[in-house]
Amino acid sequence: MARSKTKKIGQDAKSGKFVPVKTAKKRKATAVVETIKVRKTKNK
Repeated sequence: MARSKTKKIGQDAKSGKFVPVKTAKKRKATAVVETIKVRKTKNK
């Protein structure tokens, strides 16, 4: 199974708290949708 190398997250611009991406897309004036790289996890 192939995994995505990026992930989208929503963040409130005023408080810095993470919010759902759906909410961030609605509140474009006060929220940001960021794309971050997902690192591989080490298998133990």
